[in-house]
Amino acid sequence: MQKNKEKAIAKAIGRAIAKKRTEKGLTQEDVAEKLNIGNEAVSRIERGTVIPNVVRLVELAEIFECGTDELLIESRLRSMDHAKYLYELFERLNEQDKALLLHLMTTLAERLGPDNSCPIS
Repeated sequence: MQKNKEKAIAKAIGRAIAKKRTEKGLTQEDVAEKLNIGNEAVSRIERGTVIPNVVRLVELAEIFECGTDELLIESRLRSMDHAKYLYELFERLNEQDKALLLHLMTTLAERLGPDNSCPIS
């Protein structure tokens, strides 16, 4: 069971790294050059074959101009971690956008979940 969890975390971190790389308009080759590693090493990280160590995560965050937490957030498997992340995003919005997002999330939850009576209306 532990091995499956490690694989899931590695894949999630890899997806986050690939997403940040593409958002910055960088190729795997660009990142490899900045890290002074081979292109295949970057590919293995993004595929989740290899989990980057802490130093490498910090280097990647510097390249992508983001926090290391942004590279790790998608690997969090607990619902409370996801809820906290959504809350932080929600708090950045103005009141009109908050109302819109709450409406959209409520509609989605009602549509996707089996028992979605929402205590907030």
